[in-house]
Amino acid sequence: MSHSHMQENQVLENKMPKNQAQKVEQRPLNGRVLVSDCLGRQEFNTQLLYFTCSSLAENDERIYLISDRGGSPNVVCRDMFTGQETTLTDNKKGILKSYVYFDGTFNEGLGKASVCLDYKKEIIYYIQDDKICKADRFGNRKELNRVPDGRMTAFTHVSLDGKRLCVPMTDGRCLDFDPETEGSGLDKRPVYDIDGRVQKENLSSYLCVYDTESGELLYEKQVPKCWITHVQFNPVDPEKIMYNHEWSSFDCGIRRIWMYDHASDTITRIRTEGTDTLGNPGGYARKAGDWVCHEMWSDDGKTIIYHGGYENGPAMVGKYELASGKYWEIALPDDYNAYGHFTMDHRGNLVCDGYFKYPWEIKKVRENSTDNGPDPHKKDAEYICKVLPDWENGVLEWIPLCKHESDWLGQDAHPHPIYSHTSDRIFFNSRMDKKVNVYCVSAKTPEYLHE
Repeated sequence: MSHSHMQENQVLENKMPKNQAQKVEQRPLNGRVLVSDCLGRQEFNTQLLYFTCSSLAENDERIYLISDRGGSPNVVCRDMFTGQETTLTDNKKGILKSYVYFDGTFNEGLGKASVCLDYKKEIIYYIQDDKICKADRFGNRKELNRVPDGRMTAFTHVSLDGKRLCVPMTDGRCLDFDPETEGSGLDKRPVYDIDGRVQKENLSSYLCVYDTESGELLYEKQVPKCWITHVQFNPVDPEKIMYNHEWSSFDCGIRRIWMYDHASDTITRIRTEGTDTLGNPGGYARKAGDWVCHEMWSDDGKTIIYHGGYENGPAMVGKYELASGKYWEIALPDDYNAYGHFTMDHRGNLVCDGYFKYPWEIKKVRENSTDNGPDPHKKDAEYICKVLPDWENGVLEWIPLCKHESDWLGQDAHPHPIYSHTSDRIFFNSRMDKKVNVYCVSAKTPEYLHE
């Protein structure tokens, strides 16, 4: 069978009736490469920065990682040509308590969720204790500002021009609990509904934007009854910040994604209810009862991609266009029901660490005692897939590249795949055994040795 014909079969998998699914042929897989330190791969954990920023320098020669070699997590810059590592932070106090690191220490330690990279200037931003800091790739550090008393932080973001840093904060009462008695699972997630507490007690979140040179607080936008954990500057217009309502206790399908325009001081809901969805939503309307997650800007700042699942329906991936207000969504096959993330390269190609499976496969039974949030999908996916979307025709081409085989236990073991800037490689986390490590795989479509 020709390579082009195999690709056609792979595209059809997303459209075929179930009784024809077995016609899809299995591809060979690309080889995985260990990126993090091979000598300590079973001694300490190493992971990518969170996927709302890149972990790679603009020339793809250096990678920025979080490693707990030595006991406490620190940020390291690893030269992928020489293997030389430079430790950029000086943390000896463990993990700071923040979103997703619920059992961390209040006001002490490195905010693992706080680390973001200006990949053009190669400057990292992070929170150490209550200090908002930055460091260059040589380890020269500077304190910019302080987190106000009584607030919890989450994933930060630096604008593409490198001039602004957004630190989302929420009234600390949102995570006021004893992890030992009120925490559940490996990550000690609160047993109570966090967003429910935010709504009931009228707690607020704050978009705090700082000058990256002086550290001056440029502005602070209060958002009442909101728990913000993800923020992203528009790549073209840093006056616009996309943000979220985390783990919405109701109406997740329309409460997840928002945009704040500082120039006009306006807030816009991104996903609304409606029946005008383009692409291939499989007959499902956009509803408040849907589940939506992991929003991301396109490079031109004109569109937002996201994924989730329809209420009582299949998983889906979507795109929203700001100028027209149009939505494109593509429903996934019914058996693509394993949780994952979609991220995007500079060209609009997607990569995913979940959902995909061959029709005949029986997946491993995994005990996912953590991360049981509002999403309807089990964390047992195993593949890193390049996914090529045809939004207008509502078709996804799934190209499995390798197995990541991560156990998904806890945030750090989520693969969170990202493309290199040249789109030739994909980097991801995985805990295949005792510790989390970072790997990469060629993004080239696998080919048969014998055609």
